Amino acid sequence: MSRRNQVKKWLREQGLDAFLVSKPEHRYYLSGFTGTNGYLLLTLEQDYLLTDFRYHDQARQETEGYQLLWGSNGWGQALNNLLWELGLKKLGIDRETVTLSLYEYLKMELTGIVLVPEKDPCRHLRKIKSPQEIALIKKAAEITDKAFMHIVELIRPGLTEKEVAWELEFFMRRLGGEGPSFDTIVASGPRAALPHGVASTKIMEPGDLVILDFGTIVHGYHSDFTRTLVLGEPQKKQSEIYNLVLEAQTAVLQAIQPGMLACEADALARKVITQASYGSYFGHSLGHGVGLEIHEGPNLSPRETTILEPGMVVTVEPGIYISGWGGIRIEDLIVITSRGCEKLSKAPDLFKVGR
Repeated sequence: MSRRNQVKKWLREQGLDAFLVSKPEHRYYLSGFTGTNGYLLLTLEQDYLLTDFRYHDQARQETEGYQLLWGSNGWGQALNNLLWELGLKKLGIDRETVTLSLYEYLKMELTGIVLVPEKDPCRHLRKIKSPQEIALIKKAAEITDKAFMHIVELIRPGLTEKEVAWELEFFMRRLGGEGPSFDTIVASGPRAALPHGVASTKIMEPGDLVILDFGTIVHGYHSDFTRTLVLGEPQKKQSEIYNLVLEAQTAVLQAIQPGMLACEADALARKVITQASYGSYFGHSLGHGVGLEIHEGPNLSPRETTILEPGMVVTVEPGIYISGWGGIRIEDLIVITSRGCEKLSKAPDLFKVGR
């Protein structure tokens, strides 16, 4: 069943006449339209793309099976006229992305139309990737792997975190990446205790732990990858904690499988770290879904009861962070398969670099 037909099935189940797709990622997921302005209207019979004249040609080139509405006098009025023409009265809207401003605009423009806040069904549909989606994520992961191996040859004391981040981003673009998946994290020394330590002007020093967390985008699909390096000979505590984090990640990669609850996967890593008395230093979830967004469902967290299924793409990223000392995180991107998982991140688990 196509994505749009799955949404139409959901429409019938909810008793809705139509649904307005407002989230850009969902608009792209259902139509392929990459413009920065537009809404989809899905009905039981016909589907529509509402945009403006800037995207006339682009909308025709990128979409198939959608009637195009330009809304020259305002898209809200065009939507109102269309709904009345089709005799549709109950319009579903995404309760998680429709802003108060947009809601008030719709209330003003749509006369006699009942707005029904619902969760956009695409959030659930997007959890399981198609083979085509997985291929794009794999391509993004391949670029990320190559960028890591490239930076390992260059990283050294004396460079700033920002210089490393810029080199990673430039290199990934040269290989076809459309841009960074998120603000590149390069956190060294005590800053490695910041799980989201975006690159700063700090100069890296001998003996520093350096967390590198980065990714790129290919045709809208993201990669996500983390390695922790030490600049020079590691201290005993650095090696011990690195090996502990690697052990926790390995425990998950060997055991994760379809039918497992997401919270059970999280517990596998958390048990290893907690038994070593570092449980209070692992303060975030084990991982998250990756696709058209860098963070999407399902989450691998202590509270997530989603059942893992083949086709789900998630990160596995245990970490330990100690204020004033630093932190270590190792992250790989995987896809759940019928028998377990496949690692999409292929770069080795390097730790020591330089002399």
